[in-house]
Amino acid sequence: MDLSLVDLQLLESIGLGLGLGVAAGFRVVVPFWVLSAAALFGHLTLTSNMTWLGSSTAFVSLSIALVVEILAYSVPWLDNVIDTVALPVAAVAGTLLMAIAANQLDPFAQWSIAIVAGGGAAATVKGLNGLTRLVSTATTGGATNLVIAGVELIGAVVISLLALFAPIVMFVLVLAFFILLVRFAIKAFYRSKKTAPEAE
Repeated sequence: MDLSLVDLQLLESIGLGLGLGVAAGFRVVVPFWVLSAAALFGHLTLTSNMTWLGSSTAFVSLSIALVVEILAYSVPWLDNVIDTVALPVAAVAGTLLMAIAANQLDPFAQWSIAIVAGGGAAATVKGLNGLTRLVSTATTGGATNLVIAGVELIGAVVISLLALFAPIVMFVLVLAFFILLVRFAIKAFYRSKKTAPEAE
């Protein structure tokens, strides 16, 4: 097989895994539901050990879980409690989703990338979402939390679909997002160091 083709397929797999990991950071169930729907309706071929995800039973179960997740995030204050529990769950979900996407790699590379990239992306996004919701609850008493929940749900669906149908585009977008995030964190760190002596 042509090396460039192998590289392209690997890039697509990583883009798919990253996108699904980010989507899991918004909503844990959504990327699994999108994968299940895509497999069930013939738009995606799953590996032999993941064929259960494309079954009618899995799709119905995930649909019920999705409805429960949507309703839970519609209740002010309860959404903040869920965010606390959902952070480690999102990290695990992101890891599994990346592992599914990068199944052509050897197990060590597959799970290394899954934990660092998939789990890391999901945990980062979930942490940022939780912080946003916490600020919203503190400043508006939860009045805008429902809007945030709606944006997160739409974002999870759109990102999952984009990861599925345009994984390389998703790879570029996620990479750009994390570069900007790192630059922002570095600037914030140096800004805090500069203001610290002045405060003294």
